[in-house]
Amino acid sequence: MNPNHTLKKRDYYLNKLICFKDTEPIKVITGIRRCGKSSLMKLMIQYLKETGIEDNQIIEMNFESYEFQKMNTDHIYSYVKERIVPGKKMYLFFDELQRINSWEVVINSFRVDFNCDIYVTGSNAYLLSSDYSTYLSGRYIEIKMLPLSFKEFLDFHNFEIKENALKMKYAKSKNDELYTLEQLFHIYMQFGGMPGIADVGLEQDKAFTILDGIYSTVVVKDILERGKRREQKRITDAFLLRKIILYLVDNIGSNISISNIGNVLNNEGLFEDANQGKPSSHTVYTYINALLESYFFYEIKRFDIKGKELLRTLSKYYIVDIGLRNYLLGLRDRDRGHVIENIVYLELLRRGYDVAIGKIDNNEVDFVATKTTDKIYIQVTESMNSEEVRNRELTPLRKIPDNYEKIVLSMDKDINNVYDGIKSMNLIDWLLS
Repeated sequence: MNPNHTLKKRDYYLNKLICFKDTEPIKVITGIRRCGKSSLMKLMIQYLKETGIEDNQIIEMNFESYEFQKMNTDHIYSYVKERIVPGKKMYLFFDELQRINSWEVVINSFRVDFNCDIYVTGSNAYLLSSDYSTYLSGRYIEIKMLPLSFKEFLDFHNFEIKENALKMKYAKSKNDELYTLEQLFHIYMQFGGMPGIADVGLEQDKAFTILDGIYSTVVVKDILERGKRREQKRITDAFLLRKIILYLVDNIGSNISISNIGNVLNNEGLFEDANQGKPSSHTVYTYINALLESYFFYEIKRFDIKGKELLRTLSKYYIVDIGLRNYLLGLRDRDRGHVIENIVYLELLRRGYDVAIGKIDNNEVDFVATKTTDKIYIQVTESMNSEEVRNRELTPLRKIPDNYEKIVLSMDKDINNVYDGIKSMNLIDWLLS
C-alpha cells in the first residue's frame, strides 16, 4: 500500500478491532484481496499511536513485500524477538500471513512468549481451516471484511448526503454537482465497492483495470498457486476455472446444482478436445470450493422454515462484488433483480447476520437472516407496483407462523406501506439506515 495514501475510515470494522484491543485472542481479518484489510491494519496502528502507543511498540510485517517474502517461521520469530521492548506491551501486525507455511506455530509462540496483542490478515479461508483453528484452539476472533457498502461507497467517493426543505435526500459531490440517490445507486451497481476504485475515480476503463488486477491476483495467487502451500487437490486447469467462474457469475441468485454445471459446460461444447472429457462433479466442487475459500463467491444454503433445518439441495451463489461481475460479463441491464439481491445479501453479512434461503411449502423467501436474538425475513424485488408481483412477494411471508420482522425491499420510491404486518421499504433507504 502506498505510504502516502490517505486512509479513509472503515469505522464498522475499526470499532470491532478496538473492542478486542489488549485481549488475548488473535485478531484475524479475512476477506478477498484488495477489500481494505491492509488499510484497516493501518487505521488500527494510527488509532494506537493517537492513544499513546509508541512507534517502537508496534511491529509490522507484510508478506506481500519483497522484504519478508522469503522468510520462514524461524526468520519471523527472530525478526520479532529482536524488536521486543522489555517491559512494554507490543502490538504485532502480520499482513497476508497465508503465504507462510506453519504460520500458526510462530503466531502461537508470540502469544505464549511475549506480552503482545496480535493482528493478522489473510485473503484465503484456509488461513482458518480446521487444522489451523484446532492448533490455535479458539484463541482467535475473525473479523470478516467485505468491499464497500453503498454508504461507504458514497463516503469514499466524496459524496455528501443532504436534505432539502421538503426533507428529500440528495447527494452533492466534492465539485458541488448534485445527484439523486437513485443515480448514485446505479453508479454503485456499475462499479461495485472495491476501495481502490476511489483512487482512480468513476471512469469505466480505469475501474476495470483495477478490477482486472484483483481478479488476476485472486485467480493466480489464491487459487492456481494454493496447492503449493498446502496438502490438497491442486487447481491446475485455468480454462476450466474461468468457465466455472463465468457460469457462477452469470447465475448469481439462481438455484445451482453442482452436478449440472459440468453438463451445462459440456453441452456448450467447451470440452470437445479429445483429451478433455466432461469434468466430474467432484472436480467442479473442488474448483468452486477454491473460489469460496478465496472469498470470490459466497454460498447460501436453503432453510426449511417449518422443519427448522438446513437442506442439502440447490444452493445459490453470490459474488463478493458487483463491479467484478460487470468486469467479467460486461455492463448489461438485465438481471437487475438478482444484482440487487446480491447487494442485499452482502449487506446482511456486513450487519452480522447468518443468511439462508427460506423454503416454506412450495414457496421461497429470498433471505432468512438470523443473529443470536434476532431474525428477519426479507424479499427483494425491483418493484411492488403490480398486484401480481405484490402477491408473489407477500405470499411466502404471510405463510410464516412466527412474529419476527418481515420486509419487502424494492426500488419503489416513497413507499412505507404495511401489508398484514409486512413492511414494504425502499432499498436505498434500507441500505443507508
